[in-house]
Amino acid sequence: MISPFLVLAIGTCLSYSFVPEKEKDPNYWRQQAQETLKNALKLQKLNTNVAKNVIMFLGDGMGVSTVTAARILKGQLHHNSGEETRLEMDKFPFVALSKTYNTNAQVPDSAGTATAYLCGVKANEGTVGVSAATERTRCNTTQGNEVTSILRWAKDAGKSVGIVTTTRVNHATPSAAYAHSADRDWYSDNEMPLEALSQGCKDIAYQLMHNIRDIDVIMGGGRKYMYPKNKTDVEYELDEKARGTRLDGLDLISVWKSFKPRHKHSHYVWNRTELLALDPIKVDYLLGLFEPGDMQYELNRNNLTDPSLSEMVEVALRILTKNPKGFFLLVEGGRIDHGHHEGKAKQALHEAVEMDQAIGRAGAMTSQRDTLTVVTADHSHVFTFGGYTPRGNSIFGLAPMVSDTDKKPFTAILYGNGPGYKVVDGERENVSMVDYAHNNYQAQSAVPLRHETHGGEDVAVFAKGPMAHLLHGVHEQNYIPHVMAYASCIGANLDHCASASSKSSPILGPLLLPLALLPLSTLF
Repeated sequence: MISPFLVLAIGTCLSYSFVPEKEKDPNYWRQQAQETLKNALKLQKLNTNVAKNVIMFLGDGMGVSTVTAARILKGQLHHNSGEETRLEMDKFPFVALSKTYNTNAQVPDSAGTATAYLCGVKANEGTVGVSAATERTRCNTTQGNEVTSILRWAKDAGKSVGIVTTTRVNHATPSAAYAHSADRDWYSDNEMPLEALSQGCKDIAYQLMHNIRDIDVIMGGGRKYMYPKNKTDVEYELDEKARGTRLDGLDLISVWKSFKPRHKHSHYVWNRTELLALDPIKVDYLLGLFEPGDMQYELNRNNLTDPSLSEMVEVALRILTKNPKGFFLLVEGGRIDHGHHEGKAKQALHEAVEMDQAIGRAGAMTSQRDTLTVVTADHSHVFTFGGYTPRGNSIFGLAPMVSDTDKKPFTAILYGNGPGYKVVDGERENVSMVDYAHNNYQAQSAVPLRHETHGGEDVAVFAKGPMAHLLHGVHEQNYIPHVMAYASCIGANLDHCASASSKSSPILGPLLLPLALLPLSTLF
């Protein structure tokens, strides 16, 4: 029997779905389309300037369904119906699709994909910074098969470089920027098999500090992988899981400090207060590790100890933009993926909205004249929403009907598989009996799994700035860093850059000075 409260809720939901008066007038839609057409025609004049700066935003697990749901959530957080809202990435003029498969996987993982969109080479699942000749877990297949990333290409060209993530700084996405590992899970030597250690392979945290010693900005989680085993964490003194993990006894924070020139200003911070107290003008190198492992979900974040992704991005940009040669910045909204794996759509979507806010913050601090910004995902998830929901329906709400098979209600958001699969008395759980709006509610799934899986469909690539038009169709994922390198005249594709020095060359425009930055006080 259906709860009368549920009937009332569905009725309220249907009555809330209304059509704004302006949308009843055909001229509203015609004028909107004409304005969009005018803007599209302006794009015929292509931006062929040199990209002095490149910013890459990577929403881990941010498939198209996640983008759409995040758009609706963003609007509803501002008390609108949501569907008509524009994300910051929606405003980018060029959009492409990326084929995400790994060399040995139809549905990919975040390591092989990171190698593709950072190093320009597709790779096997579970491996980072190496070609497909390297087999996962086999250390002895690594040597000679290493591939370098666009972060390395930018640093070699004299640019400043940075990594900002909401995961561990040695997680799959950031590690492909600097590491070469047969296994993405080799966070410290504690997680490595004896065979790999005996063959000379190094853990990813070690490689972070040694492979590219002058990364200008590194921010995220992952403190415990930097300290000797059982060293007490500065923030969670009683939590054994937060303690150091390293078997080699190294203090990698001290190693990081020792590599920096004495005449440079190097700062290590572990909390938000310390981060926001910095004067970016007086910072040459910054290492910020705000959690022992991954950073907290945005909905759970402690405002005193953990900075938001937007705050980290702003500080990073204030440091990196001091270099007259420009910069490359990798920003990962990494916990979108984790929310989906746990079946917690509310956590995942709030992570996506926060990343979009960071995109807006970066856009306000840079200029499309000289900064190429690319927003994409490594892969999708088996996340969906539907059920003929009416306009303005809460993205976390119920569909307006019950199942015509088991006569029970269902939420608009569902997963193809994952931990939300539940059977009560031999039947699907009645969601009207649970708090489906809770931050940690696990949406129902069709197949029971402890962790929901990735999806295999293409993901979107949004681009703006110099040479953004080169991202224009359906591409292999490894194409992306080649475009970014071409646009910024780094890496191997430099012939066009030499011709750009001639005043008569139409290929690339002049380098432009960076846009003046707003004071911190106006944005925090």
